[in-house]
Amino acid sequence: MDKNSIFILMEQSYAGEWPQFFTATIQDWKGLLKEDKYKQIIIDALKFLVAENKITLYGFVIMENHVHFIWQAKGSLVLQDIQNSFLKHTAKQFKKLLIEDDKLDSYAVHKIDRKHNFWQRDSMNVELFTAAVFQQKLNYIHYNPVRAGMCSLPEDYPYSSALFYDKGIDHFGIMEHYMG
Repeated sequence: MDKNSIFILMEQSYAGEWPQFFTATIQDWKGLLKEDKYKQIIIDALKFLVAENKITLYGFVIMENHVHFIWQAKGSLVLQDIQNSFLKHTAKQFKKLLIEDDKLDSYAVHKIDRKHNFWQRDSMNVELFTAAVFQQKLNYIHYNPVRAGMCSLPEDYPYSSALFYDKGIDHFGIMEHYMG
C-alpha cells in the first residue's frame, strides 16, 4: 500500500483525535527500567488501558530510561488525562518495588509536593496527522534499541512492538495494527 492510501485510511480511522507519539523519560535519565520487573510495570499499565478500552496502542518501546508510545484515546476520553494517570500509576508501582529493593533514596527530591520523583516533568506529545510522520515515528521507536546497541534487529528486542509489525506476534496482547 502506498503512502497516499495509508493517509486516506488514517483519515477515515482517525476522524476525531489523531494518534500521538508520546515520550516519557525517567528522572535524570537514570536506568530505572533496566530490570525487566520495572518494564513489566509499564506493560501492565498498558494492558490495563487497552483492556479497559481507554486507548488504542499502535507502537511502543521500553528503553532503560525512557518509553515511547504511539497511542490514541478511545471514545470521549482525553489522552492528556490518560497520560497523567499512566505516569502517576507507574510512579506508585515503581516506588513499591524500589522500597523492596532498598533503592528508593536514589529518586529522592526536595520538592514541596513530593519526596520522590520518577518521571521527568517534560514528557513529549506529537500529534501524528500524516502517514509519513506516523511511519517515521514508528520506525524511530522500533530502531531505538538497535541504535542503543541492545540488539541487531528491531524485532529481536522483546519490549517493543517491532515483532508485532514484522511477524504479527503480540506477546503482550496490547497491540493494534495502524492499518486495522
